[in-house]
Amino acid sequence: MTGLGSARSVLEVRDLELVIALAESGSTVGASTALHRTQSAISRGLLGIEDKLGTKLFDRQARGLTLTAAGRRLVGAAGPMLAQLVALEDHVRTGTAGTTPLRVVCECYTAYRWLPGALATLRVRMPGLEISVALDHTGAPVQALHAGEVDVALLTTAKVPAGIVEQALFSDEIVFVMAPSHPLADKTAIGADDLRRHRVIGSTSTPDGERQWFNRRVFGRAEAKVEGLRFPLTEAVIDAARAGMGVAPMSEWVAAPYVAAGDLVARPLRGRRLHRPWRIAYRREVEAGAKQLAAALAGAPPRLFATR
Repeated sequence: MTGLGSARSVLEVRDLELVIALAESGSTVGASTALHRTQSAISRGLLGIEDKLGTKLFDRQARGLTLTAAGRRLVGAAGPMLAQLVALEDHVRTGTAGTTPLRVVCECYTAYRWLPGALATLRVRMPGLEISVALDHTGAPVQALHAGEVDVALLTTAKVPAGIVEQALFSDEIVFVMAPSHPLADKTAIGADDLRRHRVIGSTSTPDGERQWFNRRVFGRAEAKVEGLRFPLTEAVIDAARAGMGVAPMSEWVAAPYVAAGDLVARPLRGRRLHRPWRIAYRREVEAGAKQLAAALAGAPPRLFATR
């Protein structure tokens, strides 16, 4: 019998889950909600993990927690490790280790900016999952899920019917992009009053649910009286913003490469950051594979700003 010798891990599964939750939420309050634990328990847990590893995983700042280099290394590997553990548990229970096909669709096109590349990497780490992207069902992901035409849906605002399982997954930040020459580019953050004074560029393909969510978060109960300009394609929205025609709210996933290239600048919402929550929804018959995918995707989405 082969023993483990002196190679023993100091971390437990709950430690990895805690670090991932903190990385996603950027605060002990958010991680407390995600893990259903008290905020003090989260804080103590993080201190304990850092003590075990002998290194800091997060920098504590007034606006939240920021991953250190060591923290980024841990989060980047923790998701696939947890996914493999889920697969192992399922194999032990069922005695089978075949390939599980999963057809995945997203409610919002913005996720397709990074998801295919992430899935390609995950396929190597999770050979038991055969993942394909069902792009054709993006317009009606819940209906496709209910009809059995897809297995997993990544959702933002859509509601799921009875019989469909769902759980919190991650979030992306909606930021405001504009040309470097735009009058608002000198500001560190954008408020509702700024948007009322300047043209807002949007997409005609944005779902009504997301548009309502945005208006509630940005303008509250006040009416969103803004001058709008809408285009059918994301590329047209980008071009209009680049030309100085207005301010475009968009996912950090879409904005990041243009900001990195210097074509646009991005600013967060003033006061409270505009984080859009994503959920994973799936049919019960693919629960094992869906849980593997959910675990593997934790910490995978790219980030524009360091602080969450």
